[in-house]
Amino acid sequence: MLLVKSKSCRLISWEVHSITNSSNNSGKRAQLQFSSRVTMCSSHSSSVTLAGYRQQKVVWIWTESKQVMTAAVERGWNTFIFPPDRRELATEWSSIALIHPLFIEEGKLFDSEGRGVATFYDVTSPQQLQLLQPEDKQADNIIINLLDWQVIPAENIVAAFQGSHITVFAISKSSPEAQIFLEALEQGLGGVVLKVEDARAVLELKDYFDRRNEDNNMLSLTKATITQIHISGMGDRVCVDLCSLMRPGEGLLVGSFARGLFLVHSECLESNYIASRPFRVNAGPVHAYVAIPGGKTCYLSELVTGTEVIVVDQNGKQRTAIVGRVKIETRPLILVEAKGDSDNGTLYSVLLQNAETVALICPSQGSGYQKKAIPVTSLKVGDEVLLRVQGGARHTGIEIQEFIVEK
Repeated sequence: MLLVKSKSCRLISWEVHSITNSSNNSGKRAQLQFSSRVTMCSSHSSSVTLAGYRQQKVVWIWTESKQVMTAAVERGWNTFIFPPDRRELATEWSSIALIHPLFIEEGKLFDSEGRGVATFYDVTSPQQLQLLQPEDKQADNIIINLLDWQVIPAENIVAAFQGSHITVFAISKSSPEAQIFLEALEQGLGGVVLKVEDARAVLELKDYFDRRNEDNNMLSLTKATITQIHISGMGDRVCVDLCSLMRPGEGLLVGSFARGLFLVHSECLESNYIASRPFRVNAGPVHAYVAIPGGKTCYLSELVTGTEVIVVDQNGKQRTAIVGRVKIETRPLILVEAKGDSDNGTLYSVLLQNAETVALICPSQGSGYQKKAIPVTSLKVGDEVLLRVQGGARHTGIEIQEFIVEK
């Protein structure tokens, strides 16, 4: 039995607004009907707070697939939309799971007790899009169906309702489309109606929320003391160019062993040798591990355009970034070894390019750029750097529990 809590809606008032599209020579009347000033009290499970956004993102599901329903409820989304001729399906599903059914009637959305929840609005032209800017902005929920779907209309809607109490949903027919709506102009719409018949879309969207919400979690970093620095010869090293700019104190977690990843600084700092490149991390050789979302690792050689990695600062704050380009070139390498300060002196190592622009991030102990990182060419035995200590055994990048020796 699937059990998910749900709450009812509270009706505050009912208002209908009709707006005439004067630019339409045919004299057709465009109806923008904002139904029911309703406070939607759906359970916490139907909404997710994306990192970096103040408002919660609400997900409603529109489907006739029992597999989609099951996948959604198991992942905490229990609000479902049904057409008027499918009330018996809502009754059937309510007998096996605690769901919150909503019903479509004449372009509006009602709950099981007949109380208005939202209004549907089809957008097929820029003129109709302009109608979605009511001066009173009294409605609480609007569901928009962008029939000629484009990114720009989503951005225009976000801009029009910015700062409003209205929750604007967009009907999405895939997880990637939903992600566009949730991220438009960085803030995104208030929610999406995922209209699908394939359960994989639910899994993909939930995975998207999970990866984004990792940004709210602080990674635990530990101090490590440098014990050896050794010139190692030539090797194929990987430069990772991201689609995001990094700030002083940020970088990627890289290491020869998954059990300990060093925080390698970006090339955002000014140098006498080369112009700063705040999108780049000169990360290490092709064999090295790098941290990616989901608590996983992959090899630097596996990174390609579009891969997601996690950027971490010296306080452990993390965020997700997309790889824009990877460059692999033969360069001189330096071996850096360190022992952790809190794990009985376990040895960790990383190979990096032997260059002044490659640096390891050190523990926070003051202000100023000089406190952020130490170039590998200036490292000395006894220097302190930051390390991410974790399980060493991995299978396809996923941490597992097994005996392993790495040296």
